[in-house]
Amino acid sequence: MRDARKLIDAIEKWMSQIISASGAGGAVVGLSGGIDSAVAAALLKGALGTERVITVYMPCHSIPLDGEHARLTAEALGVKMLTVDLSETFDVYRRTIDPVMEPSTLAAANIKPRLRMITAYSIAQTLGYLVCGTGNKDELTVGYFTKYGDGGSDFMPLADLTKAEVRAIAREVGVPPPVVEKPPSAGLWEGQTDEQEMGLSYEVLDAYVSGQPVDEKSRREIERRRRISEHKRKMPPICVIGAV
Repeated sequence: MRDARKLIDAIEKWMSQIISASGAGGAVVGLSGGIDSAVAAALLKGALGTERVITVYMPCHSIPLDGEHARLTAEALGVKMLTVDLSETFDVYRRTIDPVMEPSTLAAANIKPRLRMITAYSIAQTLGYLVCGTGNKDELTVGYFTKYGDGGSDFMPLADLTKAEVRAIAREVGVPPPVVEKPPSAGLWEGQTDEQEMGLSYEVLDAYVSGQPVDEKSRREIERRRRISEHKRKMPPICVIGAV
């Protein structure tokens, strides 16, 4: 595992350059109450200062603990946090679409991160800011993110970090221990955890993305997931038409 302090310095320098080159005034990041978004917020603070960072907690029938941890993170970092409750928006949307075609369980769950990204971009565009993504290397490798939801952002500071490196940085930058230590979850439904849904542990994923050997069953599953989620990591294909 790479040195946490060196990673912090490199990422903060990179983010400062990204914001400067874009001409944006700052950055918006969604706070979920989890470790990845907390680390992203902490790194943004280090790169831009507290005045140019806006965090947004966007509950959507979320468990109360997520809100408590989001507030705990914002207070510990000293950054501004807005709260936009999307629960009623989600309900209205379901009442609108269900008579036409009731979404599958997963499709319905994925409405939530897509509503959150709409909200983050609305705030960012209003302020002239960029939207910061929070996905790490493990999740991006197997496609564990929602296309045009949490996968939609202007820059992704954690995308080359294993989960172990995210945890190490979290401790270094002062993310509150309850946020660091709780089981990672996308909060899509009560009791949901990342590892349970993926059927893979972050320890195994860390090993795989770091080029270390993993058991054959896990390797096949990781590569299967990577293959079927390839479309998530690319821009939409363009039909290029020559002379006709």
